[in-house]
Amino acid sequence: MPMKFEFAFSKSHRPAGGAAVLLQVAGAKEPAGAAVVDPEAVLPKAAKIGKFTGKALSTLDIVAPHGSPADRIILLGLGDAAALTSHDWLKAGGAVAAKLRSAEKATIFLDAPGVDVTGKAAADFALGMEMNAYAFDSYKTRKSDDESKTSQKVVKVTIVTGMVIAAKKAFSTVQAIGEGVFLARDLVNEPANVLGPVEFAARAKDLEKLGVEVETLTEREMKKLGMGALLGVAQGSSRPPRLVVMQWKGGKAKDKPIAFVGKGVVFDTGGISIKPASGMEEMKGDMGGAAAVTGLMHVLAARKAGVNAVGIIGLVENMPDGSAQRPGDIVTSMSGQTIEVINTDAEGRLVLCDALWYCNDRFKPKAMIDLATLTGAIMVALSNHYAGLFSNDDRLAEQLLKAGTATQERLWRMPLGKEYDKMIDSKFADMKNTGGRHGGSVTAAQFLKRFVKDTAWAHLDIAGTAMGSPTDEINQSWGSGFGVRLLDELVRANYES
Repeated sequence: MPMKFEFAFSKSHRPAGGAAVLLQVAGAKEPAGAAVVDPEAVLPKAAKIGKFTGKALSTLDIVAPHGSPADRIILLGLGDAAALTSHDWLKAGGAVAAKLRSAEKATIFLDAPGVDVTGKAAADFALGMEMNAYAFDSYKTRKSDDESKTSQKVVKVTIVTGMVIAAKKAFSTVQAIGEGVFLARDLVNEPANVLGPVEFAARAKDLEKLGVEVETLTEREMKKLGMGALLGVAQGSSRPPRLVVMQWKGGKAKDKPIAFVGKGVVFDTGGISIKPASGMEEMKGDMGGAAAVTGLMHVLAARKAGVNAVGIIGLVENMPDGSAQRPGDIVTSMSGQTIEVINTDAEGRLVLCDALWYCNDRFKPKAMIDLATLTGAIMVALSNHYAGLFSNDDRLAEQLLKAGTATQERLWRMPLGKEYDKMIDSKFADMKNTGGRHGGSVTAAQFLKRFVKDTAWAHLDIAGTAMGSPTDEINQSWGSGFGVRLLDELVRANYES
């Protein structure tokens, strides 16, 4: 059943039934709120029997003792108080949300002894609860005989903290982040028969309600611009391609924007170089980069970020009909460079190269970052715990690595170099679109580098993290929304005025 939390922040609160959540750091004698909900002082004995020591994310769930105003008491461990980070508060909130599936209301005593709880920490805790509760079940008509598809459980949550004003202010900001992540998750989770290029463009158009300027280029306009690489990918599908340009103008008019470019292959069969049937259904998520860019633009607009930002997404479907491009075809990109198509399943870089060139040529951004579920090779190298980072600019790379550490949407820097250029040289064109199995993620990035000139640029290969990544306290979804929080942190820490 879908679950939604309704939050209230209060300096003090006496529960009237429901669950009471008490937080405790490792080594503390008692948790926050014990005096309110444990009049018989049974918690120390219960913790001893349950071997609860306050270890991070450990829990103890007991029936409330006689005389308690609560029905249940849940102890949550925070671990080492000195080591708590923003991400730890998110995970703590997610851990609590997982314990409230059967609750109707809950009171959370946040100010654990020994912890300096800020308003931001309280807001992060609430966001973690929301992120854990996210579920994509729009197409389930019935989960059980007595549960309709429209039912949604609402849990009323009161967070007790001395930092009420700061918590409320911070929560309005983190809610924007949550909305952006959920938008990205929704887009990745949608089936391809529902979300084609035109439908995706319409979803992006909805951002105009938040003040984002949105333009949509059709295949006619892209043809005039000379986007032969992107259009070549789309020509095998009956569904027309789109290029969506989103602008958020929250900075000074004279400031150059920071730009984000996303691969939006709404479904990837591999084209003529068709993929194996097993697992092909997951290729509905091959637009995870475009989803992240769209989610990020939502966040920046919703929280009124003080930055000029451009989001560009190339939306296509890669299909193998009689009009599809063939291995051996040569296409001309918007840059004028020619590309020999060796493998039609190396299509994402063909979409991105035209989108990157267009972005750089039109907006002349201070930096460009592209996100793409680009190569299986990056998963061979990094599994699905890190995304690959490639960059021509050490400063930008370092900013991204720090943002990844802060949000735990982690990146690992990979190499670029002239040696890899030789692997994509073509006998018949300026380059070919794949250099073979070895170093596949690197040669893909090296290909993209040819379309950014001297602009500071980074490429994030999120093939292993945007979909099907490991679930944890803040993500139970197949589509993770990876990149939204990472890039919002990048902007917040480095580019806002």
